[in-house]
Amino acid sequence: MIREIVLVPATERDVPFVVALLEENGLPSSDIPEKWGSLFLARSDGSVVGTGGVEILGEYGLLRSLAVMQGERNRGYGRAVVRGLTHHARQAGVRELYLLTTTAAVFFEGLGFERIPRENAPIPITQTSEFCGL
Repeated sequence: MIREIVLVPATERDVPFVVALLEENGLPSSDIPEKWGSLFLARSDGSVVGTGGVEILGEYGLLRSLAVMQGERNRGYGRAVVRGLTHHARQAGVRELYLLTTTAAVFFEGLGFERIPRENAPIPITQTSEFCGL
């Protein structure tokens, strides 16, 4: 079942929460203090259920830092967050949305993303901190 969520822009005060959630899920977090402006908190019925972000790089976007809280998984929140972030990216003029994953390829393929070799990523994506080292 896909749940309804509201994406709320993260604030600098949300950084410790986002870092903890990402680390709990084995995701990179070291650049979050500098990237918090591209992140959102996902809320459902007033409670935070996850996080996600999209770095806007002109016509390209990098979907990143998607995590759902342990007790809220398998309820459709991950899909809802991706849908909301995709909408946000389109509204910002993004024509191509990329992501990097080592553990969730099947999940993202189910949402319409396709695998490409890293060397085929556009230059703005290859210059992000996530692509370069995280």
